[in-house]
Amino acid sequence: MATMTGAKFVAETIKSYGVDHIFFVPAVLYQVLSEFEKIGGTPVMAHSEKSAAYMADAYARVRNAPAVAFGQSVGALNLAAGLQDAFLALSPVVTLTGRRQPGWRQRHSYQEVDHRAAYDAVTKFNTEVETQDELPMLLRQAFREAVSGAPAPTHLDLPGISGVDLMGPGEEFEIIPEPRFNSIPPFRAHPDPADIADVAKLFSEAERPAIVAGGGVTLSGAATELRQVIEKLNVPMAYALNAKGQVPDTHPLNIGLVGSYSRSSANKFIREADFVLYVGSRTGSQVTHDWKIPGHGVKIAQIDIEGEELGRNYPNAASVLGDARESLKMLIDVVAPVAKRTAWLGRVAEIEAEWASKYQQFTTSDAVPMRPERVCKEISDALPDDVIVVVDTGHNAMWAGMYLDINKPGQRFLRCAGSLGWAFPAAIGAKYGAGDRSVVCFTGDGGLWYHFTELETAVNRGLPFVTVVNDNRSFNQTQGGAKQAFADNEGDGSNVWRFTDVDFAAIAQEMGAIGMRVTDPSELGAVITEAFKADRPVIIDAKTDPDAMAPKPWG
Repeated sequence: MATMTGAKFVAETIKSYGVDHIFFVPAVLYQVLSEFEKIGGTPVMAHSEKSAAYMADAYARVRNAPAVAFGQSVGALNLAAGLQDAFLALSPVVTLTGRRQPGWRQRHSYQEVDHRAAYDAVTKFNTEVETQDELPMLLRQAFREAVSGAPAPTHLDLPGISGVDLMGPGEEFEIIPEPRFNSIPPFRAHPDPADIADVAKLFSEAERPAIVAGGGVTLSGAATELRQVIEKLNVPMAYALNAKGQVPDTHPLNIGLVGSYSRSSANKFIREADFVLYVGSRTGSQVTHDWKIPGHGVKIAQIDIEGEELGRNYPNAASVLGDARESLKMLIDVVAPVAKRTAWLGRVAEIEAEWASKYQQFTTSDAVPMRPERVCKEISDALPDDVIVVVDTGHNAMWAGMYLDINKPGQRFLRCAGSLGWAFPAAIGAKYGAGDRSVVCFTGDGGLWYHFTELETAVNRGLPFVTVVNDNRSFNQTQGGAKQAFADNEGDGSNVWRFTDVDFAAIAQEMGAIGMRVTDPSELGAVITEAFKADRPVIIDAKTDPDAMAPKPWG
């Protein structure tokens, strides 16, 4: 025990969990940030609370470890809005905010808003801290809960609009390192062998088995075990976006992305299966294409760290409660190897070839403006072996999921789990978490406009990463609905989905980054390759066809 300020205690406790960066928007907890810097931590100032949340989210995902973000009282709801992505992506972001102190609340004091309900929606642990006595227990609990079980954000609301009322002198504090909670997972829950035997039996009985891998495989570090299972059983697999790259996209048993953001071939494959094992994947609307994939009557089994997910949406023929890696290890030990599945794998190859013949042509298209599929192919070919790929939602997630291949063990794919605009600030957080590893952001102009101001953050901090902008001068994913809705108007409705043509490369140059504008697809690969050598942020403005639409999911 030692006498110290609340600020010193908070800073040293955060650092004890392996956190080296705190993402924030002023003015909040300046005393903590000062103490944090004294002990080797780095405060990272963002231009909006949502950006700070997105940075922390990606930082946590890259490191498979907790991250921290701060927000002042009036910015606390902005921070909560940004936590939606971290919550949906199962990302352990610990947040601290300020609030009006007792005696000021319920009196219409300046900037007073109740934070509790907003944070209830996007956290697994949300509480107010009233006294210094409570700080040690509640702060440590926020970290423990963030990484345990299915990870998720947590939140402590501190008195004072900048959260400083408990940061002064007073208590004798003890810094108690808890290295078990410095990373995901803190515990490896071992499944019941009988449940694993049930899954093995279903594989032995199935004629057309399939596996769907989800984000739990990524969080558990189960890539090797997943590959061993599919190869031993000779069973094809599909994946949710959070598991992209866990098995190389070019692996012959990897049929690709399934669900609402998907290849039609993957949806058809899962639809025709007679048994599907979900590993670390919730059976929500996106991965099942609104619960149409797989079809009615298909036998379903699940491996999940959360018991409440087992049997959700689909009745289970077998349920395994346990860590994905440990469960797959046990499955490997008990299943008999399968040398051939001639008929089933032949049908899978047929489905894949049908898709390739229809859509793969766009990856080699020389059309100007460029096809997004070609852009994804050029990015894939230029990726360093250690790269982290950060991708926005909407069409960009569809293009990247289908056409941007992750094939090397050191490569990582991070997807936006909810809100357009996530990818660019997330790439900054990813770079902070990645150290010397390369980072590339793939976003559209619509996504970039949300938080393009964070380019100043990247330039100011000298962060070298590459952003490829799918610049079609529009929210083109929405154009079909807009044209239909505005059909009876004098105008064509383009005002609700088109942008002006802006030179992002020139803006980047003006802000101190490197900007490159590319219109010819034959030049793009070389530009991307060169960009990875830069010592500062690079914006590649890739001019693409606004009429190029991602194919609708089959089913």
